[in-house]
Amino acid sequence: MAYIEIEHLTKDYGKGRGIYDVSLEIEKGEVYGFVGINGAGKTTTIRHMMGFIKPDEGNVSINGLDATKSSAEVKLYVSYIPGEINFPGNTTGEEFLKEQIYLSGRGNWDRAKELIELLQLDATANVHAMSKGMKQKTAIVSALASDADILIMDEPTTGLDPLMRDVFIDLLKEEKEKGKTIFMSSHIFQEVEEVCDRVAVIQKGKIIDIVDMKTIRYNKNKEYRMEFKSEEDFKQFISLGYQINQVKTEDLQVFVQIHDEHINELIQTLKDFDLVYFKEIKVHFEDYITEVFKEVK
Repeated sequence: MAYIEIEHLTKDYGKGRGIYDVSLEIEKGEVYGFVGINGAGKTTTIRHMMGFIKPDEGNVSINGLDATKSSAEVKLYVSYIPGEINFPGNTTGEEFLKEQIYLSGRGNWDRAKELIELLQLDATANVHAMSKGMKQKTAIVSALASDADILIMDEPTTGLDPLMRDVFIDLLKEEKEKGKTIFMSSHIFQEVEEVCDRVAVIQKGKIIDIVDMKTIRYNKNKEYRMEFKSEEDFKQFISLGYQINQVKTEDLQVFVQIHDEHINELIQTLKDFDLVYFKEIKVHFEDYITEVFKEVK
């Protein structure tokens, strides 16, 4: 059994709103991304994982425990960053964080102080006077300082500037090295691409794709763009029978698709041609997702 198992999860709010037959398996130590546009069903799925919502059908189990029936016990393993942060009480950030460490029985204040410094958080501020970004940082510190086995995060970098997003990505990499299991929804493809092992794509409440990120990072079928100095070379190369994805005749440019095992053959062939340039076109997760959404329209 997977460490986190979502089986045929359905919650129908009517008028096409909700989630439908969602099934996912997250292994222990895996960083699992969850992407989709606003309203696709990411938060509804995560709230079921936390036991906040009872499903119409299906179930979620975490470490073998039913997330709905055993939600209190499940939370012993889990730290959570909600999509909408509203702190209880009227305390400073420091007081809130110390209270969370005490209540969870996990983590320590020294780790929290390290995170406060890294994220440049003013923990002396009242939680209700904090900006959205400061509230987000406080939630991140609380989740990471607790040293839970599982991190479940709903859009964790919302409100963070690019520099702090980079800091957060580095922190996630550290948690991954510790063997933590991480489930994270996001609309920022860069952070998903950098840290996730697998990513599920949800649209209109249904899972439309699950991708192993190795196929994105280490894609062996590559595309190369080249520009020729002469029209003669340009036409001659086209006639050689390589898989050509695109041609820009006015610029004497050719886009070639080729597997890694044949790249040396292509390099040898190009020695007989005068080129302006030759470079690989990197495929990013955003490009992949764009194609996925096009296919299901």
